[in-house]
Amino acid sequence: MLTVEFKNHNAFGIWVTSLPASGKSTLTLTLKEQLRARGVDVAVLESDTLRKPLTPNPSYDEEERNTFDQQIADVGALLIAQGVPVIFDATANGRAHRDRARKQIARFVEIYVDCPPPARMAGRKTLELQDAYEPPETPDLVVNCEDENPEAAARRVLALLEEKGYIR
Repeated sequence: MLTVEFKNHNAFGIWVTSLPASGKSTLTLTLKEQLRARGVDVAVLESDTLRKPLTPNPSYDEEERNTFDQQIADVGALLIAQGVPVIFDATANGRAHRDRARKQIARFVEIYVDCPPPARMAGRKTLELQDAYEPPETPDLVVNCEDENPEAAARRVLALLEEKGYIR
């Protein structure tokens, strides 16, 4: 695990996790806009965008997924150590990778987007995971994609960040 010295303790990490096609990216973009409206600029580490440069020939096997999830957590921790708040838009199938990031990043929240299969797959081709997804055991916040629109969910994330003292 990468250990970094934190120069700016005001930065934080938000890991938005769920199965593919559950609304992670939509929530992430909405949250980024709402944070920016409050004067908080964040970096978004989106797994689909980072996978190609970090793993040029992705196999999506267990070893490659583990390496990639560790890399994305390390990149985020380095950004946060430099004072850049980060939103991780990444499934990270194994709970251990998200738990590792929580240990690595002092100011961290995990948001679980709970989305039943019919809602996830509506109008999309079926996505198959080679590794089983392990939902968080104790996420900081659960968003139900059927009951809550992205704007309302993002406002709840902001309220959580305020409650924790990460933003004003």
